[in-house]
Amino acid sequence: MSKAQVNEIKEGLRHFHGSEMFYQIPLIRTRFTSGLKYLANAAECFWLITDVSVIAKSLLNRSRFITIDFKRLSEEKQDFSGYEAEIIYSDGNGNILETHRYNATDFPLEELRLYFVDNTLMLPNEY
Repeated sequence: MSKAQVNEIKEGLRHFHGSEMFYQIPLIRTRFTSGLKYLANAAECFWLITDVSVIAKSLLNRSRFITIDFKRLSEEKQDFSGYEAEIIYSDGNGNILETHRYNATDFPLEELRLYFVDNTLMLPNEY
């Protein structure tokens, strides 16, 4: 994906505030907002929404509010760890609940924060 396309996605994500429409992942029944629907289509990352939803649901017994931080690792860290990206799940107060590392990813953004609350996945500006 080109840098212009990545910038277009970032700009598009800024336009979502709250959500009047919710979508649902059929098998696991997680709801997600219009901003996530836009992201999934623009970045072709329905896998990300599904993955983080499954993990976040499994952490609900530890926190009712979960922050999800995707971060692409720098080339130095990739060389050292062998991983291309990681997703850190926390309680929003700096307490890490779980970390998942990915050997490879086609997700175009360098980083992304999501919230999971009340069985709904959303962008921070949609909270």
